[in-house]
Amino acid sequence: MFKRIAQTAGLAGLLAAILLTLLQTLWVTPLILQAETYEQSEPAEHVHDGVAAHEHEPEAWSPEDGWQRTLSTSGSNLVVAVGFALMLAGLYSLRTPLRLWQGLAWGVAGFVTFNLAPAAGLPPELPGTAAADLLSRQYWWIGTASSTAVGLALLTFGRSWGLRILGLVLLAIPHLIGAPQPDVHESLAPEHLERQFVFASLATNALFWLALGLISVWLFRRPSAPDAA
Repeated sequence: MFKRIAQTAGLAGLLAAILLTLLQTLWVTPLILQAETYEQSEPAEHVHDGVAAHEHEPEAWSPEDGWQRTLSTSGSNLVVAVGFALMLAGLYSLRTPLRLWQGLAWGVAGFVTFNLAPAAGLPPELPGTAAADLLSRQYWWIGTASSTAVGLALLTFGRSWGLRILGLVLLAIPHLIGAPQPDVHESLAPEHLERQFVFASLATNALFWLALGLISVWLFRRPSAPDAA
């Protein structure tokens, strides 16, 4: 079983990561590059009411445009995709999918848990966008993803109305609490570019999760040569 899980996760993660990288390169990265032009054109020092507010800190290293950025993105996508595929394959070992279409259901659940629900409070951000404290946002993201995962599981597999109602409550709690927000909402990039980026980011991740779900279920259900023999 461990070999089956590892093989499923490795190949499914690789194929889904390739798809995600291709979509990001064609759709998401151009929007980021466009937003970075607004960030780079921002003056190094802001003046408010005649007083110098702050100067930008020296920029940390980041991959250059071209092969460096693509290689860095590909490596990150591969690690994340294999990790998610391992999680799915482990769940399949507990409840084996009987039909290929169930991979789509697992993919939708993964997208809602790790992308859509967190994005309701913390949408994807372009460079140059004001944001709340990083640690607070990370805590809220982890809590939202965890609460959403458990809530969806109770709604899907709960055997009583009480468990299903609890699932709905867990889905709502993070959004009733609210995501941490900056004191002032501002962005260097224009609003229409932000909307395009949010849509592109969510759409690419949706396609990634659907592909990961379908491929992982197909590989998990496909008998290996020794088993078939």
